[in-house]
Amino acid sequence: MATACTARIRGSRQVLADLVRTYARQDPPRSVAIVGNAPLPPCPRRAALIDDSDLVVRMTTFALDAPDGPPRIGRRTDVVLLHRAVVAGPGTFYDHASRLYLLVEPGRLHWEREDRPDWWPVHPVSVPNHEFTVALKELMGIPADEAAWPTTGTLAAYVFSELFPTAVVRLTGTTVAERPEQTEFAHGWGPAVAVTAEHRLAAEGALLRTWAAQGRIELVA
Repeated sequence: MATACTARIRGSRQVLADLVRTYARQDPPRSVAIVGNAPLPPCPRRAALIDDSDLVVRMTTFALDAPDGPPRIGRRTDVVLLHRAVVAGPGTFYDHASRLYLLVEPGRLHWEREDRPDWWPVHPVSVPNHEFTVALKELMGIPADEAAWPTTGTLAAYVFSELFPTAVVRLTGTTVAERPEQTEFAHGWGPAVAVTAEHRLAAEGALLRTWAAQGRIELVA
């Protein structure tokens, strides 16, 4: 028999899945594109793969293809993942009324405050830490009490592959799997940012490669 805690977890996960599905082209989504912030070269196939997905997820300071520019990462956005320290790019809050905004807050497990920036034009829905962040930390071998957690892109890959296990989940715009030794992340929009102390890229990259080998996700170059 499921415990009350297990029942709550299943219930909140279903609520989140139901909410996300309302922003997808297909219910439930058969394909999910998760687009990280790494700069990518022109590739019409990649851009079409993203924009033709049933659900397109982007995060924080993200870029979009210019209408008159070369196709790289597409232009559709259905879901945006934020964290409290986000530096908004031109696309972050563009057309925000048509998108679902989710707030990932792994720092709340340790030291992060609850309040949110009052300048945001949206009221994002929190991604439950105990259902997702804690479980992902365990998969990465990070002790529960250690103030360390995955990057937003890997957390997104975990969340959406958990919410929609039968969907094809494609992850692009990330360099963690092939360059876990890096000390900064280049961005498609804006300056590079330092890899902060809470990230464990070696463990994260290994997990992404394992998921790809298992067919849980596809890594798209």
